[in-house]
Amino acid sequence: MTNLTPKSDKKSTSNVNPLQCLASAIISGGLATLAYMLMKSISETFASKPIISDNVFVVNISTAVRALVVGVIALAACMCAMVTLGLVALAIQIIIQRFTNKEMPPNEG
Repeated sequence: MTNLTPKSDKKSTSNVNPLQCLASAIISGGLATLAYMLMKSISETFASKPIISDNVFVVNISTAVRALVVGVIALAACMCAMVTLGLVALAIQIIIQRFTNKEMPPNEG
């Protein structure tokens, strides 16, 4: 069988602009902040409304669900915060590389 995909020797590198990185970091940081405020609001609501039940099973399941809800939102907030830090670091790296006039190494793949 023949290979239908043409191979080119040109190295295709996408030009990443530091401004694009910082704009994306602002969006991601905003999402992280909103997720954190949502997590804080939900945890305060859960803390102000205790579980009222005589059944131990109900109390245990309710506690687990509350912890799971807060944990998932905390995970989303942390993920967005890490993406924000990564994008800011990428913007700094691109700025430094432009000032030192060094090319990014080609992807060996």
